[in-house]
Amino acid sequence: MSHVEDPARESLAELARKHGLRPAIARPRFTVYLRQLWERRHFVLTYATSRNVSKYSGSALGQLWQVITPLLNAAIYYVMFGLILGGSRGIENYTAFLLTGMFVFTYTQRTVSAGAKSISGNLSLIRALHFPRASLPLAYTIQELQQLAFSMGVLLIIVVVTGELPSWFWLMIPLVLVLQTMFNIGAGLVLARVGSSMRDLNQLLPFIMRTWLYSSGVFFAIHDKVVGSAGLPEWVATVMYLNPAASYIEWMRDILIPGHAPPPLVWLSCLVWAFVALVAGFWYFWRAEDRYGRG
Repeated sequence: MSHVEDPARESLAELARKHGLRPAIARPRFTVYLRQLWERRHFVLTYATSRNVSKYSGSALGQLWQVITPLLNAAIYYVMFGLILGGSRGIENYTAFLLTGMFVFTYTQRTVSAGAKSISGNLSLIRALHFPRASLPLAYTIQELQQLAFSMGVLLIIVVVTGELPSWFWLMIPLVLVLQTMFNIGAGLVLARVGSSMRDLNQLLPFIMRTWLYSSGVFFAIHDKVVGSAGLPEWVATVMYLNPAASYIEWMRDILIPGHAPPPLVWLSCLVWAFVALVAGFWYFWRAEDRYGRG
């Protein structure tokens, strides 16, 4: 006589597996996950755009704050670092030099900071709907990219006004921004996963970002300041150039300011950081897909 199992004696998990059931938030295969993200690309774009519109809807100047904020910061830093501390000495067109650094760094800073809050700040949405959770960090990146479009337009005008003429090299600007966006997506995904479980991250981020800002050559020429003024070894300057934020800043300066010539390793650094961060970021975030929104 065949033995018939009593379902009452089986655990719920065993019973579910027996009948081919699986959790609704089970992590799909990586390739399937990427396909699901692509299928929801319209949601990601619409979500990013709606956040941009609503963010400034209650202010008198609206989306102009996207440009005014970095300009005000740059004006403060120009006075402090360029004039009072003498950071502008020996730098050709310091205004364009500083603003390029500020706008490029601000793009990465805001994207990474927003990514860190993208999961923990949307728990109600995550618990109510089933969708690839990477959609949220991606939407935040697109939101910041849309804001960058305004900033880059203003930056190009200022660069021309301060004496730099447009050249064929300007056609490389989209390439730099694409690579920087790839890095930003990867970094945002990593911090999104970390921030989903480490709630103190949002308290640490301002200090981390401020340290990153000061070490990325936004206000000074890295080689001249590190090797020339401080007398530190050449390898210290090399390490600072390999900092991803510094790499994208230096490449953009090389395009906009003909007299600025960073070392060739900057271009390789931009490429490596873009692809490594994007692939590693997606993989790291996907590994915890079935844990977001719990607790």
